Amino acid sequence: MTVVGLGADHAGFPLKEDLKAWLVTRGYDVADFGTQSADAVDYPDYAAAVGSAVTAGKADCGVLVCGTGIGMAIAANKLPGIRAAACSDAYTARMSREHNDANILALGARITGRDAAIEILETWLAAAFAGGRHARRVDKIVVLDRGRGQESPDAQAR
Repeated sequence: MTVVGLGADHAGFPLKEDLKAWLVTRGYDVADFGTQSADAVDYPDYAAAVGSAVTAGKADCGVLVCGTGIGMAIAANKLPGIRAAACSDAYTARMSREHNDANILALGARITGRDAAIEILETWLAAAFAGGRHARRVDKIVVLDRGRGQESPDAQAR
């Protein structure tokens, strides 16, 4: 069974709860890292909790929700091994998995309605990394993530 780690700040709390209910009805195991109310909190704390669970193998993937999805994605991407994508439609969600091997989906509760968010999540979960030419590119991201080199060997100053 796939374990999905969920996290949200106060702006994303109601949508997180909707997504959690949808995931449970679809048979996913959900690890909810909070927040548990609409009281103001700091989104990096929840991005760190979900990202850490993904990198530790305690969750297979993660979903983060804040006002726009951008702050959560930025914070989560600071963690080694995380490739978080802020998506606002099903196409970018699918591409984030197929081309970028994203392991965290970030959603914006203030810009994405419940039904659209569910469609995005469903598409994201159904997509798989395509490998091939994309694997070479993701490998370069992994190298950057490890701090081994500031520039790709293919990038040349002109």
